[in-house]
Amino acid sequence: MSELKLLEETLAELFARELKDGADPAAMWQRLEEAGLTLAGVPEEAGGGGGGLDEATLVVRVAARHAAPGPIAETGLLAGWLLAAAGLAVPEGPLTAAAGGSLALRRDGDGWLLDGAAPRVPWARAVERIAVLAGGQVALVPVQQATLSLSANLAGEPRDDVAFDGVRIDAAQVGAVGDRIDAEAFHRRGALARAAAIAGALERVLELTVQYSGERVQFGRPIGRFQAVQQEIALLAGEVMAARAAVDAAVERPDLLRVASAKIRAGEAATRAAEIAHQVHGALGYTEEHRLHHFTLRLWAWRDEFGSEEQWARALGEQVAAGGGDGLWLLLTTTEEEQE
Repeated sequence: MSELKLLEETLAELFARELKDGADPAAMWQRLEEAGLTLAGVPEEAGGGGGGLDEATLVVRVAARHAAPGPIAETGLLAGWLLAAAGLAVPEGPLTAAAGGSLALRRDGDGWLLDGAAPRVPWARAVERIAVLAGGQVALVPVQQATLSLSANLAGEPRDDVAFDGVRIDAAQVGAVGDRIDAEAFHRRGALARAAAIAGALERVLELTVQYSGERVQFGRPIGRFQAVQQEIALLAGEVMAARAAVDAAVERPDLLRVASAKIRAGEAATRAAEIAHQVHGALGYTEEHRLHHFTLRLWAWRDEFGSEEQWARALGEQVAAGGGDGLWLLLTTTEEEQE
């Protein structure tokens, strides 16, 4: 058994055990943290759990498959990544990250001042610290020093506007990343995180739909034995596999081409899969008692976060057009570093 497969099974067992009805999400987080899984992919010397992008995205995918609450993707894939790249120690506890907007860091004596705002920062109200990327610098900022305007996505997950007004930060909590990581790179990594989460939620949507089609009896037999339903479930399975393959390719080589393709394909799969699943379940899938809509709401929310299919398709089209006909083959067969 491969190490990744073993990790996937371990995660599945952990989430299944810790997310039973009435379970405490804080206990789930503690178990993940004790195992070093909240910071999978973050170097051990920075305080992380070690491993690479494949381990980090696997944690996100399996967490989404079990509808695990909290900033799991934001802590390791985004905040932990930024802090480690800036040479800063990654603290324990849930984290989130912000970049872009009007955020600006400037020197002030032996420290720094942070001004500006970032919209719809995931889980801001639920964390103690935010990793802020601004002007080639990364700062670790206590969330109580920010002004939050509370909001949420379609699935009810916190997406809060965050503002800073001359917040003073100790120099030890600021590190440089220069031009290695900018807001565009942050946006791309966030898109990969959401694509991985969509792939995980799609896996559970398929499981729920197959299970229901075998249990729901109509005209004397399970509806899963009707050819029309079988065809729809086959289409659903195809969407799940296509999204998973696109995400796996992007994890292997996270350049613009593959990340954009993964986010586009995952978003398209989210739309089609949710449609099929709710058709099979009928009105039951929308009820509060049934779990299906808890996953489809997340699918609908995540497909637009860190760029919609339309936005990533435009970015991909612009890159192809800029390279011309001769550049298309290079785009498909070489990495961004090789192209440079």
